[in-house]
Amino acid sequence: MAAEEAEAEAEAEAVEEVPVSFFGDPHPVYRRWRELAGGAHRVRILGEAPLEGWVVTGHAACKAALADPRLSKNAATEAFDRRDGSDEGPGPGRALTAHMLNSDPPAHTRLRRLVQQAFTARRVAALRPVIEGHVNRLLDALPPAPATVDLVRDFAVPLPLAVVFDLLGAAEGEGAGQILQAWAATLSGEEGDGEVSVPTAEALVGHIRALIAHKRAHPGDDLLTALIRARDDGDRLSEAEITSMGFLLVAAGHQTTANLISNGVHALLTHPGELAALRADPSRTGAFIEEVLRHESPFSIATMRYATEPVTVAGTTIPAGDFVQIALLSANRDPAVFAAPDRFDPSRPTTGHLAFGHGIHHCLGAPLARLQAEIAFTTLLTRYPTLRPATPTPRPLWWRNPRHRGLRTLRVVLG
Repeated sequence: MAAEEAEAEAEAEAVEEVPVSFFGDPHPVYRRWRELAGGAHRVRILGEAPLEGWVVTGHAACKAALADPRLSKNAATEAFDRRDGSDEGPGPGRALTAHMLNSDPPAHTRLRRLVQQAFTARRVAALRPVIEGHVNRLLDALPPAPATVDLVRDFAVPLPLAVVFDLLGAAEGEGAGQILQAWAATLSGEEGDGEVSVPTAEALVGHIRALIAHKRAHPGDDLLTALIRARDDGDRLSEAEITSMGFLLVAAGHQTTANLISNGVHALLTHPGELAALRADPSRTGAFIEEVLRHESPFSIATMRYATEPVTVAGTTIPAGDFVQIALLSANRDPAVFAAPDRFDPSRPTTGHLAFGHGIHHCLGAPLARLQAEIAFTTLLTRYPTLRPATPTPRPLWWRNPRHRGLRTLRVVLG
């Protein structure tokens, strides 16, 4: 018994608590873990319900883990729900989780095939004038230059929300506007960690359900109608799967893009040479976006996995029954793949970055996020040729959330 107790104590000591400073600047911590932990490190993330598990850090290890079927999404969702009691009592339940991001094959294969029928390249490309309209509408609503504004609250958050609601065919509904305002208020509040609140999630699910019923009776040329109509040899999405997919599109679709836009503007304002180069040559925008995705990956940790059997990652064995998180942000600063990775350099080759994941769960909405960022950056720099930070040396305020790498606020002067 004494030996077992000693072993348990040693194991507990091996778990590192993530420091509060991690949320402001996680890169030094990730660097140490890559150098010392052999690719996977056991940590406890602090919060209302501290979560203990493993974080995979190196690029090669992350890429392999993202494609490893032993690291299950289904099992992670079920284990996490049991852990925090989400599988008991009232609430949105499966309306939030019955989507492909929480699924393993063969369920994932089925869901992705059905959703891809609706989320086509043609549908995304057709959104360019819609996105341009939203960008100009939001900028028109800002006070005239040289006003000081919060670009996160007033532009980066509402833009992707408006685009996703258009994509779902919800722009004409009064309820959509109310939900958008509630969501934006949740994310731009003085407190919080960047996650949507339970009341807002429940309100959004209620709206999506009502919108699905409306689209069944009045179909349109929109993604939600396409999801309802999607068929594969008689198979189709269930009501819970359509609702959950709508929720995923709003939640994941808006947060990643909002972070990409705000992180990109912050990078420009803190690298005047790159700002001048992009103003002089807008054709550099694509390369600039890829470097923002690599340097400050907007979705810094992939969604939770669960080891269904022992898995060896870069020489470290993760036991069965443990949670596993894959640090995309860390992988994208691995010096084994990217030279001088902490330097922001849009001229570097960024092929191979993992900002949108890898394997079967590679982000389906990546082209839409890139398109919104391209239009946002080019329009901002055209309309405000002397855009500058509100303070000479701005101190970034990041969401206190290990999963999202994005700014809570970004005050700029509209020159």
